Amino acid sequence: MKLATFRTGTGLTHVGIVHDDAATLFDLTASGDGDDSFGSMLALIDGGEAALDRARNLFRSGRTDAQLNLRLEDIQLLAPLPEPRQMRDGMSYETHIRQSGRGMRHLMSGGDMQQVADAELPPLADVYREMPIYYITNRMVVQGPGATITWPRYSKVMDYELEWGIVVGKTGANISEADARDHIFGYTVFNDFSARDQQGKEMPGWLGPAKGKSFDGGNVLGPWIVTRDEIPDPYCLSAAVRVNGETRCESTTAGMLFSFEKILAHMSQDETVFAGEFIGSGTIGNGCGLETGRFLEDGDTVELEIEKIGVLKNRVVRPVA
Repeated sequence: MKLATFRTGTGLTHVGIVHDDAATLFDLTASGDGDDSFGSMLALIDGGEAALDRARNLFRSGRTDAQLNLRLEDIQLLAPLPEPRQMRDGMSYETHIRQSGRGMRHLMSGGDMQQVADAELPPLADVYREMPIYYITNRMVVQGPGATITWPRYSKVMDYELEWGIVVGKTGANISEADARDHIFGYTVFNDFSARDQQGKEMPGWLGPAKGKSFDGGNVLGPWIVTRDEIPDPYCLSAAVRVNGETRCESTTAGMLFSFEKILAHMSQDETVFAGEFIGSGTIGNGCGLETGRFLEDGDTVELEIEKIGVLKNRVVRPVA
């Protein structure tokens, strides 16, 4: 299933199932006759497999009901998980790690970013192969598809990041790699918008990123969550970035240094990982301007696409002075 969070014409927030080639949305909240599991995406996740089964049954019986099936163009999609219980983001792709390190040094030294590809490419630090590397970001500043993202006033260098990620479906600690897939609720697209100049100032302090990543609207999820059963092998999906309709990156989800199953096993060592958390993959290689030397401009529209999941589209604007 493709599960979405949306705002109705009356301003209420509901959850639903996207169908009919992503043209129609079945309103689970309205069809559930007060079932608490359909009050929000977190409630649906907490309801586990039983709630998903009830959702499937409601959809089968109500998919032709005109009152329960809404055209996507008539509703406002929100982030599928508007307030994750936690947000963690990784560094999982070698190409990005190496190229972004080169790009950041070039940016902060005042070099011409159009020439960044000519600079020396550093080796991959050993730590990235020894364990999954991740940070925790602000779960309260999430936006969704179609949202306009206002760039922070303290930054002049706007960047996008092509990522995907998992939503945790089952709480647990000391999860084994063999059992980890059972803890994945589903997959979604993630645009980890980044204030690169601010990030470059912070990272030498050893505790970043902070304001380089955390600002209102900086974390964008969507357009929906695709449940685990719909994507048997998520590690071979095509991926792309388009800016104002121009393709800037064509890649794949393949090549993660650690799978999400291994990442979950690592994160949950003597630490409870909760249902409703989001865990990002880190940027797919060539999936950001820091790697290619082409950043965003005021008014640009960014589309991130992951095969079998969907397209996450947002516009970025500079704040009015």
